[in-house]
Amino acid sequence: MTTFTRRALTLAAATVSAMMLTACSGGDAPDGRSAYERAGDRAEGQVDAPVTIIEYASTSCGGCGAFHEQGKAAIDDGVERGDVRFVFREMITGQPNLARAGFMLARCAPEDQYLDVIDLLFEQQRALFSAMQQGNAQGQFQTIARTAGFSDEEFRACMTNQDVLEAVEEANMQAVRDGVGGTPHFIINGQDLDQMSGANGQVYAVDGEILTDDQGEIPAQIDRDTWDRIIALFKARAEG
Repeated sequence: MTTFTRRALTLAAATVSAMMLTACSGGDAPDGRSAYERAGDRAEGQVDAPVTIIEYASTSCGGCGAFHEQGKAAIDDGVERGDVRFVFREMITGQPNLARAGFMLARCAPEDQYLDVIDLLFEQQRALFSAMQQGNAQGQFQTIARTAGFSDEEFRACMTNQDVLEAVEEANMQAVRDGVGGTPHFIINGQDLDQMSGANGQVYAVDGEILTDDQGEIPAQIDRDTWDRIIALFKARAEG
């Protein structure tokens, strides 16, 4: 099963769960957002999940692509379990033209498929970089668009839509106003995830405090095991 298909199934399950919770409890967030979100955010997972992870990322950022390849599965599984609410925010880093085109394509998709297209773009990031070096980035984008369900006419209309481009540029400016200096950047339950020197190298920290669990300091890595630890730690703190 591809990530694209898996994400679609996960999104559907999470949506059903969220609707059931709202029906039973009246909902903690009438507007469908967690306390850490703002209007316009793209998100998935239960609104009242104990861990809300906000990621600022660019589809043309190599580090973001590496995270989505290695560590993002921990977040996806957390969403499916009901432990994580995942929020994605756009920032133009890496190859700016590729980033703009990628975000435009995602925004032109139906709203509930936005994150599916983002994941598809990360899956195809190496192919896009290679196509760009060969002068065929547009052709590769068109192939991706077809995979995402766009007709060639819809793809061309999307890439020339000035309103969509302006929305992407505004999202990037908002990230700058938020003080984000690079991607990927994460905010977990309202706290910026930083790095600092630990006993055995670089480790993750929030507010100057090194993140520590029963295995010790959590290293500043992007693999799945590390992110499983981060999610478990913040869940334990939230549930107190």
